[in-house]
Amino acid sequence: MELQVDGKTVFYGSGGREPDPGQPSVVFIHGAGADHTAWVLQTRYFAHHGRNVLAIDLPGHGRSEGPAIDTIGGLADWLMTLLDAAGIEKAAVVGHSMGSMVALEAAARVPERIWAIALLGTSIPMAVSDGLLAAALANDPAAFDMITIWAHGEAAQIGRHKVPGLWMTGNGLRLLERSQPGVLHTDLKACNDYQDGLAAAAKVTCPAMLLLGDSDRMTPAKAARPLADAITGVETVVLPRCGHMMSVEQPDAVLDHLREIV
Repeated sequence: MELQVDGKTVFYGSGGREPDPGQPSVVFIHGAGADHTAWVLQTRYFAHHGRNVLAIDLPGHGRSEGPAIDTIGGLADWLMTLLDAAGIEKAAVVGHSMGSMVALEAAARVPERIWAIALLGTSIPMAVSDGLLAAALANDPAAFDMITIWAHGEAAQIGRHKVPGLWMTGNGLRLLERSQPGVLHTDLKACNDYQDGLAAAAKVTCPAMLLLGDSDRMTPAKAARPLADAITGVETVVLPRCGHMMSVEQPDAVLDHLREIV
């Protein structure tokens, strides 16, 4: 599906159903260098169970026109423009990694428009190593390799997934390779530069969930403790044997927990 936002085409997955703004709406926001395909199972379920679903490709990602937006605050403001374009007054926001920061910032800036947030694979701050930033800036394939290796837990490696023959690390690598030059660096730098997360967390008034992986090497579960302490009434869930890419590593478990909040 497509929308026009600020004069540019934005693509989103609707879970296989025509959008219905009359139903409660849920926006899914992917992480750095990714796109809407991170949410295939979850969006399809919610679209067929009473939710209006928008799994967006952020500007410059997937099928959406660029350029990519280079700050978390800018992405949060863009999200409100997207809701206006879609005719949605209020939405829940599910964000993974970089997307979790966008969801958090949006909930802090415009609480009257966000009815719940779920933050997956998150931490505040979300520091990115100088080596990874440099490789991404140079469009060096090593950046894709580093992210793919660190993002997937042991259970996602070849021979460890419950679906025979499914190669999640290969799929993840190909997704990053398809990204436009410079987009990954823009995303990673936005994550690294975002320093307002704890202040934003203190302003959150809607129901909130942190969904973390106990084998996440990019945003370790312990790194989310300050965030959990800052959000009033937050529910924190740690998935066992799960890395950073939880929506594909443990899609059923992620769906089960998201059903509790959105």
